[in-house]
Amino acid sequence: MAVPFITRVQAAAGPTSGGDLVRVTGTGFASQVAVRFGGTAGRVLAVVDDSGVSLALVHAPEHEPGTVAVELENLDDTGTPVPGELATLPTAYRFLRPRVAEEADLTRLVRTLLRELKRQVVANVSASVSVDYDDTVADGLRVVALAKLPSIVLSGPTLRQNRFYSENVPREDVVANTRGLEFVRRRPPYTVDLVFTLTAASERTVELFNLVAAVATFLNRNRRIEMLRNPADPASGLVRWEMDAEGDFRTQLEGKDDVRAFSCGLVIRGFDLDEGQPLDVGRLVDDPELEVVPIQGSA
Repeated sequence: MAVPFITRVQAAAGPTSGGDLVRVTGTGFASQVAVRFGGTAGRVLAVVDDSGVSLALVHAPEHEPGTVAVELENLDDTGTPVPGELATLPTAYRFLRPRVAEEADLTRLVRTLLRELKRQVVANVSASVSVDYDDTVADGLRVVALAKLPSIVLSGPTLRQNRFYSENVPREDVVANTRGLEFVRRRPPYTVDLVFTLTAASERTVELFNLVAAVATFLNRNRRIEMLRNPADPASGLVRWEMDAEGDFRTQLEGKDDVRAFSCGLVIRGFDLDEGQPLDVGRLVDDPELEVVPIQGSA
């Protein structure tokens, strides 16, 4: 049996929670192998050898953040490691925590909602309560950002699982590997409703009632919210979600400092928080599919 050799690990990074589908490419892989990431075993799904090029498909394990070596060891028919048949590729895979500082689709959706409220209802809309302090000390101007009325504050979202809009079945993506194009099955995305609370405030009762009417009109006219599927590609098309009011409009006409306020709920339905974890690799795209023809009984 040939000594294994690793030439490439793809993808080169994944989450510390593990579960990502990793392709280990090289030569000399046995029909059974063990693959370790920084000493922690991954789950080997399949080993393929095509024209001398070997490919192991592995689910990465859970691991602490950091860059680790990837080891592949040949196993015999009983699953026992074969002495001397071990390959190592240093610093081949990096475990990462979620990149919370980068803009996710949820962040873009909230920003889109804020922008539409500013454009259609009132200019002073924010995602947090306005406070009287200098929030930009780096500019050296010592200018206090004063709270302004009328205003709307968007709170939330609360996440509520939505099984009605969930796909509920694994999806298939087309990817390229050493054998050509193939299908990769993914778990169904985690689909939720995003439940927000809108709180509006004003110093005048008439103005507050006008805000109630303006927000109700906004929700009635905008039954969907949409944004670009890929912000870097204007030709990627739009993705849309259903949007509606939830619950009653609750007014408070007697408050501190003579401020009137009301609140209402807003829900965006069927939002996919992730793209679904890769499960396994399916057939090649150009593989013929067998057509099953039922055998009819004789008359």
